[in-house]
Amino acid sequence: MSGCENHWNKAMQMHGFKNEPAKFGAFKGVSAGRRTWSFRRHVKNIGFVFLWMGFFIIFDEFMVSVFDAVNLRNISRPARSSWPKEDRNASGEVEKPAVKMYDRLLHMASTALTEKEFKQESSSFWEKPQRQASLWKPCADKKVPTGSGKLGNSRGDNGYILVSANGGLNQQRVAICNAVAVASLLNATLILPRFLYSNVWKDPSQFGHIYQEKYFIKTLEGDVNIVKELPPHLRSLDFEAIGSQITDADIAKEAKPVDYISGVLPILKRNGIVHFLGFGNRLGFDPVPFNLQRLRCKCNFHALKFIPKIQRAGSLLVKRIRKYDASQNILDKQLLGNFLPAPPLGRHDIAKGRSKYLALHLRFEEDMVAYSRCEFGGGKDERKELQAYREVHFPLLMERLKKTKYVSPAELRKLGRCPLTPEEAALVLAGLSFKRDTFIYLAGSDIYGGMSRMRPLTGLYPNLVTKETLLTPSELSPFRNFSSQLAALDFIVCATADVFAMTDSGSQLSSLVSGFRTYYGGEHAPTLRPGKKRLAAILSWNATIRWKTFEYKVKKLIEEGQIAQVRRFGRSIYRQPRCPECMCRSPSLSQFMPARNSY
Repeated sequence: MSGCENHWNKAMQMHGFKNEPAKFGAFKGVSAGRRTWSFRRHVKNIGFVFLWMGFFIIFDEFMVSVFDAVNLRNISRPARSSWPKEDRNASGEVEKPAVKMYDRLLHMASTALTEKEFKQESSSFWEKPQRQASLWKPCADKKVPTGSGKLGNSRGDNGYILVSANGGLNQQRVAICNAVAVASLLNATLILPRFLYSNVWKDPSQFGHIYQEKYFIKTLEGDVNIVKELPPHLRSLDFEAIGSQITDADIAKEAKPVDYISGVLPILKRNGIVHFLGFGNRLGFDPVPFNLQRLRCKCNFHALKFIPKIQRAGSLLVKRIRKYDASQNILDKQLLGNFLPAPPLGRHDIAKGRSKYLALHLRFEEDMVAYSRCEFGGGKDERKELQAYREVHFPLLMERLKKTKYVSPAELRKLGRCPLTPEEAALVLAGLSFKRDTFIYLAGSDIYGGMSRMRPLTGLYPNLVTKETLLTPSELSPFRNFSSQLAALDFIVCATADVFAMTDSGSQLSSLVSGFRTYYGGEHAPTLRPGKKRLAAILSWNATIRWKTFEYKVKKLIEEGQIAQVRRFGRSIYRQPRCPECMCRSPSLSQFMPARNSY
């Protein structure tokens, strides 16, 4: 500035000497000095302003970078999660870093959750009361008159039905209820169902290891005749040799009652016994006589009670995640039996101190991921690994793919055929405004990719627990190597949760749990089920979508899936029991009821 000032003074002086009379020289000098002083003052002020502006800009950038770094650390390294902090392979090496597909959305979700920590508002999805849902009440255990005016009664005069059910816990549960209906339809005596050993599930558990046998028989007494064992004269028979063995290949999927009457009843009367081997999903939902439909509901929602060993462990899980002992609702009573927690004496307002929890069923096991043929951000290594798994475990799929038109992983995702990743599940929960401190119970088997896949979820929601983290090793040991019994624990905790969130509405566990909550939960057992096709479209805007827009679209998507609907023709009564065959309704709902096709 001093150089500029000297140059300015000299210029002014030269200008005055050349153009003005001498008598004005002194006056001009004074005037020039004043202008110089004024200019210097303004330049200094302007420089000072720019200096402070620069300082604030640099400081703001510094604070933003620090805040972003904290958020990114929250995403990649949860501090309080009950999930293992790192996985190690057989050689002791640390697993791969977190696999993420939506970095930008994940960053915005972390920022939004951080802001919500300073606010008192909570997600409206903790409870979504629906007047329409409250008008339906459980009543499948009540007898109704048949067309002849008499109560239904099956004495089992036509012979014995033996069912060897395949699959896991939930597939077996459906098979049991369908077997009860078929036995009643054919007026046969049902032998207590058996469970086939599967190389996938590797569980030798039988009916009595999971369900209460006496209670089951007693509850269905009068509807169908049930005994524990075959009579001695039938035990040594070769069912296949005498033509009494019926496999899934012998009877159509979703078969109608008339198919059993025409194809199975003659064999039953001739040989005195029929053995259904497999019996996976072999009875359709419509058209079925009213009494048989109600009997299936009665079996599923009333007759199948878990054994005390499972109820006791389930009660421990629920108590520890809620952090207090008092029972809550009819769902607790139905699933926990005699192990229903009782409130301590002298505590009348205990509900205020309890912890709500959300149960999340993630269908992201390796077999499901491989079967989908989708890609999940793992690059070349992931593609090679999943292709190798398909070639070993799904040879029929590989043969079918050779004969069909190729569909790209990107197109499969657009069609909603890809299972949701833990990262996508976390984004949905954040979009529904569930806060970072939400307690989440994770149900399901091992997650494909382990911790590298789980970090985006545990980064946003560190209070994530499983049955393995809630129970001690000694409490869990009686269930190890028994996958169906472990699945029963998941069933209990998911069904009694304040909110149940599924990532695949087609899975048996999600279907049965959501149906159980519909039947017993009334309007106070919300279930979150995202439509994968529409969600895929929303997530495809990851690069440009604003967080407020993402929240709005996700909330609208979930809200539309929570509308209380009456079961439509052909839909599962186990998943959608809101129908006259399973539940009693208010007379005011008559106008909304669809017509039922009679048998």
